[in-house]
Amino acid sequence: MADTTRCFYCREDLGGKRFVRSEGRPVCVRCHAEFCANSCAACRKPIGVDSKELSHKGRSWHESCFRCASCYKPLAKEPFNTKEQRILCGKCNSTEDAPRCHGCYKAIAAGTESVEYKGNSWHDECFTCCQCKRPIGSQSFLSKGSDVYCTPCHDRKFAKQCVACKQPITSGGVNYQEEPWHSHCFVCSTCSKPLAGTSFTRHEEHVFCVDCYKTSVAQKCAGCHNPITGFGKGVNVVKYEGCSWHEYCFTCKRCSLGLANKRFVPRGKDVLCADCAEK
Repeated sequence: MADTTRCFYCREDLGGKRFVRSEGRPVCVRCHAEFCANSCAACRKPIGVDSKELSHKGRSWHESCFRCASCYKPLAKEPFNTKEQRILCGKCNSTEDAPRCHGCYKAIAAGTESVEYKGNSWHDECFTCCQCKRPIGSQSFLSKGSDVYCTPCHDRKFAKQCVACKQPITSGGVNYQEEPWHSHCFVCSTCSKPLAGTSFTRHEEHVFCVDCYKTSVAQKCAGCHNPITGFGKGVNVVKYEGCSWHEYCFTCKRCSLGLANKRFVPRGKDVLCADCAEK
């Protein structure tokens, strides 16, 4: 009977003292902590008789140590899940299985607005233009390599700039003398008529439609007094004594023989062929 009042390990008299029974044997509180108590799976310290012990799948915890392995929320009175020996609250468990944002690398929780592009996922607010850093949202965008641009930033950075208005050319456009123009910016210098797809000519760094060139710029033929435009039949021009003629208008005053590339004789304001001049 005497042995039943002594600690099984240290043999201390347990009369009037607290003790516990381990496998039917009396053990003092100190020896219980050292030899009998379970170790906490979290802090690795023994779970003494004064601590509340929680157990799950063969492991034990102090009540205060039984927390979510991710957010450290106490789980003694909360639902939990286990994943690869880790205890997780319901929220963290669902987060661990969620896809990761390619922008901030944080989990994209179920029901959260997100963007899927080229096999990657983003929070809606993380899918931004690499230039202005604003969220793309529902607007259109373009990519260059691994970078994503909103349309205005892409146009400013990569599109050709119109020579006239200095704004990006996003579609169509006209190339003239190796310079880019918007179709609506490439116009006649006089009447502002669009010139894309029409006949036009250049004079002293300006471009003109055929009609404006005829009326405002072109020299007048000394023969027919019509504009010499360089278009159509009147491509070749004859110049003499400060005057100009259509090639087909430079003729003998008397016999109307064409005198371009032929010998002629001037008579006042007129020209004559050699035969008519001798008569």
